[in-house]
Amino acid sequence: MIKKIALLFLLFFALQIKAQSIKVSSGKIERFANFNSQFVDARNIDVWLPDGYSKNEKYAVLYMHDGQALYDAEKTWNKQSWEVDETAGKLINLRKTRKFIVVGIWNNGLKRHPEYFPEKPYQTFDANQKRFISENLLKRKKIDAEFKVLSNEYLKFIVTELKPFIDKTFATKTNRKNTFVAGSSMGGLISLYAICEYPKVFGGAACLSTHWTGIYQNNENPIPNAFINYLNRNLPSPSKHKIYFDYGNKTLDSLYQPSQERVNKVMIAKGFTKKNWTTTFFPGKDHTENSWRDRLDVPLLFLLKK
Repeated sequence: MIKKIALLFLLFFALQIKAQSIKVSSGKIERFANFNSQFVDARNIDVWLPDGYSKNEKYAVLYMHDGQALYDAEKTWNKQSWEVDETAGKLINLRKTRKFIVVGIWNNGLKRHPEYFPEKPYQTFDANQKRFISENLLKRKKIDAEFKVLSNEYLKFIVTELKPFIDKTFATKTNRKNTFVAGSSMGGLISLYAICEYPKVFGGAACLSTHWTGIYQNNENPIPNAFINYLNRNLPSPSKHKIYFDYGNKTLDSLYQPSQERVNKVMIAKGFTKKNWTTTFFPGKDHTENSWRDRLDVPLLFLLKK
């Protein structure tokens, strides 16, 4: 028993050292390794704290998906990252945004697509449509077995387990006006789903290069229609929420314009205006962390501007 405890301690210590090795240009990272949940598999949580972080102040909170790609390009699979620490640190230091912390939630490899795919729209598909989606994702090696959506469980993990932990551990403003969620691609989808499903929790969502196609084609694809029908029924109140969309026109982003234009019409019909919603087109930008890094200041200013 003693040996087992000692081994667990050494593993924990090693993971903490690894987190400390993440290079940031401002602030610091605190890692909570293998954060347990009753809803989803354990995963790392990397929390970025700005320079001068103090428990005597209160901070807004930005929850971001794909946490392993947020801070240090030297630690990512493709040597690209959002460099959230650099952009957020500059905006805070220039007093262009309120002070905030960033909670980076690691994705779960082959369960990323199931955890980020909005479940309620998926449940509107018939058996043939579900089979079509599963086969497409298997062909692309985005899943390792038949597609089973886990996004409701993933959001329960964030809202009922992770958020209470963050609010207890750090000096946060816990209300909706100071709680935000952001991500790109499938992370954009789950961010939008989060603010629709939990409008009392999240006050704003940033959805970069939102993967409206769900799979990797526009032709004969039922997914965009399902998402748009869901938004027609479930968008939160424009008086209490802010939503940001963007997209480029290179690589995978080249698929998104038709669906995004339809979504824009829904936003207008539901009463969203430039005060609480924006869709920005970035010509020449592709579907990479470098592209999202280059424009990260835009959604951060939109959501968190003083």
